[in-house]
Amino acid sequence: MSIIKKIPLVLIFFCSFSYAQNVSGEKVFKTYCWGCHHQTSVAFGPSFQEIADIRTRGEIQGHIIAPLSTYKQLGHKRSVMPSFQGKLSNEELEAITDFIYTFKSQKEK
Repeated sequence: MSIIKKIPLVLIFFCSFSYAQNVSGEKVFKTYCWGCHHQTSVAFGPSFQEIADIRTRGEIQGHIIAPLSTYKQLGHKRSVMPSFQGKLSNEELEAITDFIYTFKSQKEK
């Protein structure tokens, strides 16, 4: 492969790497979650602190992607949370999960 053909591949790699590094859980929160969830107090939905204290990463991510499939398993009587499947990239899903876990109670860490 000539150097000319390698340059676009290298550029794509660095662009995708820098994008992944710039995904902010707080930005995802402000874009998608803030209307129903607050960090440490109950709003329409549970606080991130409550979620982080009782849910695993898999439960959190599963509920974000497919809430109608998980709400009963998680002990909810109903689900009004919209599905974010296809709306969030994997990087955004990881970022919001990490952000939620920053609110875990100190005794739980």
